[in-house]
Amino acid sequence: MTPLLQVQDVSFAYQGNPVLEEVSLTVYPQEYIALLGPNGGGKTTLLKLILGLIRPDSGRILLKGRENGGRERYIGYLPQHAGIKDIFPLTVFDAVLMGLVDAGHKGWRFSRKEKLEAEAALEQVDLLEMKNTFLHNLSGGQKQRVFIARSLVSGPELLILDEPTSNIDPQAKFCFYTFLAELKNRISILMVTHDMTLSTAGVDRLACLNRWLAESSQPVLSKEMMELMYGVHEDHNCPMYQEMREWAE
Repeated sequence: MTPLLQVQDVSFAYQGNPVLEEVSLTVYPQEYIALLGPNGGGKTTLLKLILGLIRPDSGRILLKGRENGGRERYIGYLPQHAGIKDIFPLTVFDAVLMGLVDAGHKGWRFSRKEKLEAEAALEQVDLLEMKNTFLHNLSGGQKQRVFIARSLVSGPELLILDEPTSNIDPQAKFCFYTFLAELKNRISILMVTHDMTLSTAGVDRLACLNRWLAESSQPVLSKEMMELMYGVHEDHNCPMYQEMREWAE
């Protein structure tokens, strides 16, 4: 199968301080990958590199085999904070249409084709019946699904999510993960998260990033991945060391 995204031996430093070193990651069509890692481990930097906001110091990032161009066409992005205030009187349908507004779009006039595309995006996230509901009346999980629809409306092939459950209550979080597991049948997903329960959430693979990247071929954490996130715990008998021993066995 031809890869959708290829991060090949990418390194990056801020003002001489290494943030990423020889990071490689491949995402295939209709694959759901969770990217874990501590704060400051380079996850946001890697997303910026994939989105083309910054350039790597070395290595390459290929999207559908191409190194440059096409990111805005093939990638949908949901940041950790969507940036829409609850006091703003915006309907669900209008919020999704915002995903079609770019530098070449004139004002808020949308064609019938664009409106149908917005409705199709809402149908993908099972919220079409709420298209005329004001955004501030939705739950946290419903809002995130609206923002995903906004990312999907332009027809991307890869959806990048940055901590999408950070503003969702624990009960709704599992329903949201179930929704993402179903969505992967239509689009590739790369999700940045701190949630360690993802092995039962329909994820295909896990990757851990802390300057270097380690990944597994299944949704399980290896000893190497645990050590990358939490350090080596072999010189004492703390609970983390006991847990890591159990993972390695």
